[in-house]
Amino acid sequence: MKSRIGYAAWVAGVAQFFVAHVIAESAWARPYSWARNNISDLGNAHCAMQSEPEPRYICSPEHGLMNASFITLGTLLAVGVFFTGAVWRRGASPLVVRWLLACAGMGFVITGLAPADVHENQHVLGALLIMAMGNIGLVLAGVGLADDVPGPLRWATSLLGVTALIAFGLFLSHRYLGLGMGGMERVAAFPLLVWALVTGVRGLFHQATRMRMQDAPPKRHGMQASHS
Repeated sequence: MKSRIGYAAWVAGVAQFFVAHVIAESAWARPYSWARNNISDLGNAHCAMQSEPEPRYICSPEHGLMNASFITLGTLLAVGVFFTGAVWRRGASPLVVRWLLACAGMGFVITGLAPADVHENQHVLGALLIMAMGNIGLVLAGVGLADDVPGPLRWATSLLGVTALIAFGLFLSHRYLGLGMGGMERVAAFPLLVWALVTGVRGLFHQATRMRMQDAPPKRHGMQASHS
C-alpha cells in the first residue's frame, strides 16, 4: 500500500503540474513561449519587463495557480520518494539518491513559495535544488533502483539525468543550441518529471498486476476423478 501511495503521488504531482502549466500559459495576453520564457515566468506575481537572463515581458494572470502547482508538485515528489521503498535497493547509496530527489521536491516547493520577481535569491536556491541536486540524484538513481526494475528503465533513468545535467550547464552558460532560453531550461528540468511519471505509472501497473495474480483462484492441475 505504501508503494502504491508513492507511485500515485508521482503520477498525480506531474499530471497536475502540466495541466496547471497549460492553463497558466493560456491566460497570457501576449503569447507565452516555451522557447523564450522561463517556466518560472508563469509564477511571477507582477507584470513587468524583465531583462535577465533574456529580455521579455512577463504578465501571468494565473500566477497563483502556477505557484500552488509548484508547491503541490514538490510535495508529491517528496512523498513519492519516501513511500516507494520497494523500487529502491537497500543500502546507503540508494538512500543518498532518494534524499537528492527529495531535495528536488523541496526545490519546487521553494519556487512556488518564492516567485522569482518577489524573492529572487530564494527562487534561485529552489531552482538549484531541482536542476543540480535533483538531476545528480537522477543520474545515480539508475544504479539505485531495485534489481527487479527492468534494465532499460535503469539505463534510461541515468541517461535522462546526464542529459538534464548537461542541459543545466548549457542553460547557465547561455548556450541554448537553438532551443531558446526556455527550451533549454525545460531540457534541464523536465527529465526528472518524465522519469517520475513513467516510473509511477509503471509501478501502479505492476502493483495492480501483482494483486490480480494474488487474487486469482489457484489453477487445477488435473482432472477430478469421475464418479463411479
